[in-house]
Amino acid sequence: MKKLIPQFLYSKKAAQKLVLCFAMLIGGAAEINAQTKATWIWYPGDYEIWLSNKMQNRRTERNSFFPPFWKLDSHYVLIDFHKDYNLSAAEEAEIAVEGQYNLKIDGKAATGYPKTITLPAGKHRISLKVYNQGGVPAVFVKSPHVVSDTSWQVTYEDKEWIDASGKTSDVSATQYVPAGAWNFNAATTMPSQFRLPTTPQKAVSQDKKNKSILVDFGKETFGYVKLHGVKGKGKVTLYYGESKEEALDTKGGELLDIVEADQLQSGDITLDGSRAFRYVNVQCDGDVSINDVSMLYEYSPVEQRGSFRCSDEQINKIWDVAAYTMQLNTREFFIDGIKRDRWVWSGDAAQSYLMNYYLYFDSPTVKRTISALRGKDPVTSHINTIMDYTFYWFISIYDYYQHSGDQAFIKQSYPGMQSMMNYCLSRRNADGLMQGLSGDWVFIDWADGLSKQGEVSFEQMLLCRSLESMALCANIMHDSEGAAQYSALAKDLKAKLFAYYWNAQKHALVHSRVDGKPTDNVTRYANMFGIFFNYFTEAQKQDVKKYVLMNDKVQKITTPYMRFYELEALCAMGEQPYVLKQMKDYWGGMLNLGATSFWEEYNPDKKGAEHYAMYGRPFGKSLCHAWGASPIYLLGKYYLGVKPTAPGYQTYVVEPQLGGLKWMEGAIPTPNGDIKVHCTADKINISSATGTGVLRIKSKTKPVCQGKTLKVLGNNTYELSVQKDKAYAVQYTAL
Repeated sequence: MKKLIPQFLYSKKAAQKLVLCFAMLIGGAAEINAQTKATWIWYPGDYEIWLSNKMQNRRTERNSFFPPFWKLDSHYVLIDFHKDYNLSAAEEAEIAVEGQYNLKIDGKAATGYPKTITLPAGKHRISLKVYNQGGVPAVFVKSPHVVSDTSWQVTYEDKEWIDASGKTSDVSATQYVPAGAWNFNAATTMPSQFRLPTTPQKAVSQDKKNKSILVDFGKETFGYVKLHGVKGKGKVTLYYGESKEEALDTKGGELLDIVEADQLQSGDITLDGSRAFRYVNVQCDGDVSINDVSMLYEYSPVEQRGSFRCSDEQINKIWDVAAYTMQLNTREFFIDGIKRDRWVWSGDAAQSYLMNYYLYFDSPTVKRTISALRGKDPVTSHINTIMDYTFYWFISIYDYYQHSGDQAFIKQSYPGMQSMMNYCLSRRNADGLMQGLSGDWVFIDWADGLSKQGEVSFEQMLLCRSLESMALCANIMHDSEGAAQYSALAKDLKAKLFAYYWNAQKHALVHSRVDGKPTDNVTRYANMFGIFFNYFTEAQKQDVKKYVLMNDKVQKITTPYMRFYELEALCAMGEQPYVLKQMKDYWGGMLNLGATSFWEEYNPDKKGAEHYAMYGRPFGKSLCHAWGASPIYLLGKYYLGVKPTAPGYQTYVVEPQLGGLKWMEGAIPTPNGDIKVHCTADKINISSATGTGVLRIKSKTKPVCQGKTLKVLGNNTYELSVQKDKAYAVQYTAL
């Protein structure tokens, strides 16, 4: 295993056992064995919904409960599970169930709640019907040849009345779907008891006074504070701070906990709630005394497979802090920020998926997050109530398929995609465009004075891409009628996008239409997406780059959220030297202010504690936000230059761009192994454990690779075929 958590956090032997245990539960590697071993199963998506509800309702502000403000769906409370089997001899099966249940063989119920059952020889059906209101109905079955896994069929409807024998007719078969699973691979490892692992972490310093201790853990962290040697009776108040200023501001800080101590003998207290902090200001009243303060660091044991190093030490530091930011925000799901909101936001998650593909390639967390965001039918609102966040959800599903090649997840998701798209299409206006209706939040970005009125071009851009994603998924599902419908809708909308919004005098798409008339305002959003969506002609791309992206008169972007896409557009246009400087200025600017993880927003014009303020609150800003980690993606995709060209990296391209660096090297994770690249101005080394790749380079001289001939494309561009499990060294002269 490679890096899982920072080495200073754990003792090696104990941590290895703990990490391996939990990696089997939520990691990706074990998933390939789901069909050959017994695992807990449930209705697909239900456990993700239940767990996300549990996680998202942990948020507090100043010790008060702060729930999400969108509709939360629930799991189905009554599920029918079945499996047809054929045994040459009878065998004993172990049974474990979460919920009340009956168990049947060929429709005949067993007495009571059996923990074991004899499976008779021959062809038979085992079925369980499980009711669980408080948790997810789930079953675990294990015999030598019959195990609960994703080959089992499940339904939330009662179909037994159709055929008294218990055999499912063709009419009801359409209501059954393959079971969902998460690699809880032992009867005692119950899904309802799942928790992320923790490991002890000590503070870097403690400033002790008469009735207080100011604790510094040295960097942004997340977990449970532990008070050591607590004695006496009284109140202990803990004020948490991502900054020292926040921890010391007992009136304005975002997070606090109160402990009522009553201990005659000295003892330890571990707080129940997980919190984000670097500093903790512990205040005691009464005669309470505390000897020491530590914490239990909570983490998701995903394996860090991606890497990046280069000649610029500041860029190396930016990559490291970005990776740590992603680590902190990778939990049961990809969340937005560890202090606030600790929720699953689709726009934030869409970027986390992309960064994950270049850091972990952890498919299970991607799928869990996508499923949790979708929830259940009927659709009554946009995801997170935000129009653009719904569109990111569609786009992210096909993007996941492109990176993973996982058709099974497309099959599971497609019905929900159809009903969600029907909802979106039903909310178009008479011109076939999306605009905010009652209950809709048109977000786009946090930006002062950004209009959300009328028909915003950015929303049409995202809907068009969503329709294209739907058409691609329909083809995977062999839904030719759906594919044709979605393709036609996308084509029509793209034509309207340019007919209604392209302004030849401004060389760009304008921001919106109001009352059927285009505005004069030009913003970066639709224009930069149009570049990497490849919607513009080459001439239009050059115009947008000059008149929008490189134009300081166009409103600047101050959030890492949209800087992500702005810099991606510029990288797609070959502006890696410029983007490198932007990364050093923007993310480097946060590091220069002492950041140990990347922020929700950064405005270099602000001073001092102004940097911590947001939403009208002095410490409202998140100083550890997943969307701040985008250099991982940019450096992997546009500098090392690795990206899939067929699902699951069956084929891929590597186009290294030094962008002003003297050298760089790194590993890009894929479903079946890593692609490794080392690049200088005169030599490229590449090896791959997967697929068939193409190394595409620009060189002043004809490149040389021993025993290989490079294809000449013209314009100083050359290609070399890269085969699995072979290493290549190419001599060239960088332009």
